[in-house]
Amino acid sequence: MSQPSTRLTKLQLLETVIDAIRDSGWSVLFISDQHPFELQIYRDAESLRLRIYIWNITHGGGAARPADEYRIQITGVAQFEQTSGVKTLILGWWAAGGVFAGYDVRKHSGSLGFSPSLQIRRGALELAAQTGFAPSDKGNQEIAIAFRPDFFAQYVRDLETLHDFGQSTEDFAALEAVAQEPEVNAAELPVTTQARRVAVSTVSRKLRDARFRKKVLTAYGHRCAFCGMALNLTDAAHIVPVNHERSVDETFNGLALCALHHRAYDQGLVTVWDDYSVRVNEVEAARLVAAARGAGLGEFRQGLNSSILLPSVVADRPHQEYVILGNAVRGWTV
Repeated sequence: MSQPSTRLTKLQLLETVIDAIRDSGWSVLFISDQHPFELQIYRDAESLRLRIYIWNITHGGGAARPADEYRIQITGVAQFEQTSGVKTLILGWWAAGGVFAGYDVRKHSGSLGFSPSLQIRRGALELAAQTGFAPSDKGNQEIAIAFRPDFFAQYVRDLETLHDFGQSTEDFAALEAVAQEPEVNAAELPVTTQARRVAVSTVSRKLRDARFRKKVLTAYGHRCAFCGMALNLTDAAHIVPVNHERSVDETFNGLALCALHHRAYDQGLVTVWDDYSVRVNEVEAARLVAAARGAGLGEFRQGLNSSILLPSVVADRPHQEYVILGNAVRGWTV
C-alpha cells in the first residue's frame, strides 16, 4: 500500500527548486514567480534562463496501473511553452524521498489533451534518493530522470543530452549502470555518441562528488572544521586534491569548510597540520601585507580555531599521511 503524500503548494514547490539550485552551488535571479516559474541561474561566467513547470509526484493509483507507477498530474496547462534561449523543465517533486523527476519537454510539445499525466517508476525515485540520480525508461525512446536536489544544476546543464539517452538501449544501459554504481569506470562503458560519453563521465564524477560531500558534511555536523560555522555555508574539501593520483573520495581525505576557509585552504593561506592544529601561512601573510592586501588579516586569524573540529567517528578523521601529502602538494614546508 502506498504511503500518503505531502502535497506542496506551487510557492512551496518553487522554494524546493530555489533551495536545490543554491545547494548545487549556483545563484538565482527571479524573473517570474507565477507558474510556470521563470528564473535566471548563474555561477561564475555561466548563466542559464529557465522556465519551470512543476507538480507534486503521487502514486499512479487504480487497479489497472502498475503498483510501482508514480506520476505528476498536469493541471492548469494546455501546452508547454518553449522559447529559444530558455531551457524548459517539466518537473515533479517526490516529498517522501526528497527527489525531483524530470521529463523531456520535446516529447510533449503539442496540445496536452484531457487530464494528462507523466509517469516514473518508484524504483528510480528510490535509487535517486540513495545515490543522487537515476534514469527511468518510459518506452518509445523517452526516459524520465530522478535526481536529488544537489544534482539540480547538473541536470539542467545536460538536460537535452541526458534525455537523449532514451534513443539507444545501449546508451541507456550505460547511464543506468553509472546510476546504480557511481564507482564504475565510465570510460569502459559502451556509449554510441561523444556527447553521451561525456555525459556519462560527468554524471559519474558528479555522483562521486555528491557522495563524498554528503559523507564529509555529515561527519563534521555541517560545521566548518576551521571555525565551527554552519549556516548551510559549508562544503567538502579534499585534503589530497582530487586530480592527484592518490586522492580518494573517502571521509578521511576530506574537511568540511565554510566558503571563506575553503578558498583560503585551496590558495594555501591556511591549513591543518598532522597534529590537527590549524596553521596560517606566514610567508603568504607577509607577502599580502607587503602588497597592501593584508586588510582583515587580524580578524581572519581570530576567526580560526587553534585545532580543527574532529568527527566523532575516529575512522572519519583526517589520516595523517593524507594531511602530510596534501600539504606537500600545496607547497607547505615545516
